[in-house]
Formats: sequence, structure tokens, C-alpha cells
Amino acid sequence: MSSDNSLSHTRWNCKYHVVFIPKYRRKEIYGKFRRDIGVILRRLCEMKDVEIIEAHAMTDHIHMLVKIPPKMLVSYFMGYLKGKSSLMIHDRHANLKYNHGNRTFWAKGYYVSTVGPNQKTVAKYIREQESEDRLRDNMSKREYVDPFKNR
Repeated sequence: MSSDNSLSHTRWNCKYHVVFIPKYRRKEIYGKFRRDIGVILRRLCEMKDVEIIEAHAMTDHIHMLVKIPPKMLVSYFMGYLKGKSSLMIHDRHANLKYNHGNRTFWAKGYYVSTVGPNQKTVAKYIREQESEDRLRDNMSKREYVDPFKNR
């Protein structure tokens, strides 16, 4: 397959869907620094030879579809990504430590799942999730009349 990579004795195709959030889901901070965070995450992935297939920054979380070499644990990569990016964000925006205390930017934990042959489906989900959320928020809610309430 053309999407397989290789190491000296290994052919691999390890793709993961990863989701993580800023601490306390801070939307106002995240909105201001969205572009910087994207640049930082791309740079850190390049440094570890992790390919970003698809990524999208929502208002309060990040979705990434990444290709991680099998010699690297997903937990190690996520610790590296969140730890280093947090330090880099605080270095670029020094006022964060005065407004929000210590140098942590990301909440503990993350969501990860293997992609397997569903790569196109996951990539489409990541790409279109923001527009689907906006659409769902704009839908009118039908008001129901309580049949047990006297008029």
C-alpha cells in the first residue's frame, strides 16, 4: 500500500484520532491564540516525525488525525505534545501566567482511538464537525405543551 511507511524491519500504518482540551475549557483564551497554537502543534509534530493528516481547532477542544510511528507510544507523544506546547504558549503569551496561575494550558487526559480503515470517515468528521455543531445550535427547538397542565 502507498500509505504504509517503513522502518528498518517494519512496515507500518498507525493512525490515531486524538482529542484534547484547554484547562477549564477556556474559550476566550483559546479563541485569541488559535493561530499560534496551530503553528506550535505543527512544529512539535514535525520534530517527532509525526504526520498530521487532518486537524481542526474547535472553540474549546482540538481534534487531530495523526500518523505516529510504532516505535513511539501514543501516551508519550501526547505528554510531549501537551507539555511542550503548554510551555511554548506561555513563553509567547507571558500574560497568561498572571491571569491564570501556573504554566499549565491543557487539561489532564485526552481521548484517543485507532483509525484503521476508517480514515476518510474520521477525516471528514474532523473537517465538518464545527459546521455541524453550528447548524445544530441554530436549529429551532419545538416547544411542547404539557398535556397535564390546566389552562
